Amino acid sequence: MEYRRFGDKIVARIDRGEEIMSEIKTIAQKESIATASVNALGALSEVTIGYINVYEKQYHSKDYSGIYEMAGLHGTISSMDGEVYLHIHCTVSDEQNNALGGHMTRAVVSATCEMVIDVIDGVVGRKFNDDVGLNLFDF
Repeated sequence: MEYRRFGDKIVARIDRGEEIMSEIKTIAQKESIATASVNALGALSEVTIGYINVYEKQYHSKDYSGIYEMAGLHGTISSMDGEVYLHIHCTVSDEQNNALGGHMTRAVVSATCEMVIDVIDGVVGRKFNDDVGLNLFDF
């Protein structure tokens, strides 16, 4: 992975074989990012995506392996209990252009991932909400 910072914007290239979530966390830690939005596109060989069942208050995820275009990745960087907290969603398409999407927890790059992180001047944390069973923004 390589990246450059331009004021409040970070432009990153995540390379073949690298895992996207861990690379975002590395950037956030190195650059002391408390709050930001993330956008990216690229190609993946492995991805784990899922959804929250709001009635069970539980995530359900599925692993995919193969050839996938990542049509879009978007999400936020915040913090919880002093640690970087990522909330990332993605849409990927397979070789037949069938789309899959949802909450992304893991993704391995097959060719490249081009990412822009928009750093926000401020701190937004996370706090668990019993009603929905999620860690929500805490202002």
